[in-house]
Amino acid sequence: MKSMRILLTGASGQVGGELLRRLRAMPARIEVIAPTHAQLDLADLAALRAAVRHAQPDLILHPAAYTAVVKAESEPQLARRLNAEAPAVLAEEAARLGAALVHFSTDYVFDGRYDGRYTEDMPTNPLNVYGATKREGELAIAASGGAHWILRTSWVYNLAGNNFMKTAIRLAQQKESYTIVGDQLGAPTWASTIAAVCCRMLAGTDGGREKVAVTSGIYHLTAGGATSWHGYASLIARELMARGVTLKLKGLEQITPVPTSSYPTPPERPLNSRLDCSKLERSFGLTLPAWDEDALACLQQIIAHYQLDQGRLLPD
Repeated sequence: MKSMRILLTGASGQVGGELLRRLRAMPARIEVIAPTHAQLDLADLAALRAAVRHAQPDLILHPAAYTAVVKAESEPQLARRLNAEAPAVLAEEAARLGAALVHFSTDYVFDGRYDGRYTEDMPTNPLNVYGATKREGELAIAASGGAHWILRTSWVYNLAGNNFMKTAIRLAQQKESYTIVGDQLGAPTWASTIAAVCCRMLAGTDGGREKVAVTSGIYHLTAGGATSWHGYASLIARELMARGVTLKLKGLEQITPVPTSSYPTPPERPLNSRLDCSKLERSFGLTLPAWDEDALACLQQIIAHYQLDQGRLLPD
């Protein structure tokens, strides 16, 4: 039986790291090629094209991206190179090889002015450079004509990497009180769940090519339900208190919600990032977990890993 060759980008990132861990644990014959940044700079498009041609993958998993939302405003060319031009190269090469491409995108392709959950076919209108370049990447992939999934997710966190969950832990450990935005809504989504769902979507096919080919398109993949950044931070603080983690925070009432307008500095961010995931659940027979259940499970991992319940501080 021929082994499946998978080219994975961003293996040191939150989603990429989880994908690598799960792929290596699979019993099927899978060869995972996961170059580091030192081995492959995605901003070097010629090197990226050569790497795909050398690897000859059956499947490309592409979670790598330029994700520094604030910094993107001053580095639009680099953001565009990584978020639009690199995915275009991957899509072109995948189509040439007859391979499938799974690309990860973002809720930031929407402007957040719709009062409901965004479906995949709704008009996009990104508010900032990061969202605009991610949308350019989506369009380039669709234009390639190859087999592809574009999986939009939101508010990603994990044990590894920098994310809001870790920021909220540090705030609770270091400050007696603090403010946090309370009028932006979305679904915090665990990188572990993103990877698990992606692998389940791909299960049962040779390299995923056939399944991706007949189901090509955009899918929303976030945890179920929604909250605000304030609600998210409050859940984290409540669980830290319940588990005996030493905090400077005096109480949940000391986390004060404030409007986005309190932070007038660019870039602008969508107030509503809620995505409708029913297309993915219906198409692949999956039920996505509730955001708070996943958040508590990941938080427990962080507490145990960093021994926060033994008086230790989360490192910077």
